[in-house]
Amino acid sequence: MSTIERISLRKAEIGEGLAIFRALPTRQRRMVGAWCFLDHIGPVSFGAGQGMHVGAHPHTCLQTFTWMIEGRILHRDSLGSEQVIQPGQVNLMTAGTGIVHTEDSLPGEERLHAAQLWIALPPEHADTAAAFEHHPVLPNWSQDGVACTLLAGRYAEHQAPTRVFTPLLGMDLASAGGGTTTVALEPGFEYGVLALEGGVSVAGERLAENEFAYLGPGQDRLDLGFAADSRALLVGGAPFGRDVTMWWNFVGHDRDYVAQAQADWESGAARFGCVPGDGGKRLVAPALPWASSDR
Repeated sequence: MSTIERISLRKAEIGEGLAIFRALPTRQRRMVGAWCFLDHIGPVSFGAGQGMHVGAHPHTCLQTFTWMIEGRILHRDSLGSEQVIQPGQVNLMTAGTGIVHTEDSLPGEERLHAAQLWIALPPEHADTAAAFEHHPVLPNWSQDGVACTLLAGRYAEHQAPTRVFTPLLGMDLASAGGGTTTVALEPGFEYGVLALEGGVSVAGERLAENEFAYLGPGQDRLDLGFAADSRALLVGGAPFGRDVTMWWNFVGHDRDYVAQAQADWESGAARFGCVPGDGGKRLVAPALPWASSDR
């Protein structure tokens, strides 16, 4: 087993003051396969009258992927989609050339726990038609006292229903009583493991909660350990093979693409439609940072 690269998550905020922990992108690791963004949301408890609200905002050249662990979120988008996602379900939105959406926790929700990911679209699919999918049923099984749910890709005889455009794997692994298990890996993939709850060990190394472990290609198995009431997210994929440009909610394959997307958002171009029921309020994009030394 190659040495794992340990990455501490950085704290950020989304919407109206909701704290999240970001595993991708960081200065240490920009992507794992086509997975280019990974936020761990919660677990958080809301007080009376509180909740999550993320106003109307655009996306390009990516898929948003929401894995719900606890609580409920209402998704609305400019295609007219309106869908509540519940625990154990996935929402998958393909932006293509452009889409707009909002996300809100439901009134009266007291808890929220989820993972929000983005998948970069390869150049040949950058302008694919926008789409939305809701997957209430996903492949699941138990091995060695660990409950496994396949979120994306194929594992053994299991195939996830989520539509992706590059070779990927996404898997949730949870253990109520604790245990150890071995996961088969595709040697051509790179992988990341995020400790979501409790005590998780990767190849014998204990991860802190909200710590991310990266493993490069060339490995065919991974030993995972779980304390009682622990959960981890495993993501992997074939190395993407090229850099992507990310700024705010835009992904593109060069700066010109992203700059044009931002100009179109600011001008109200037709590629970014309205979300029914949002009252016409739209988030304001921050200024492009091309002169910044970290871009």
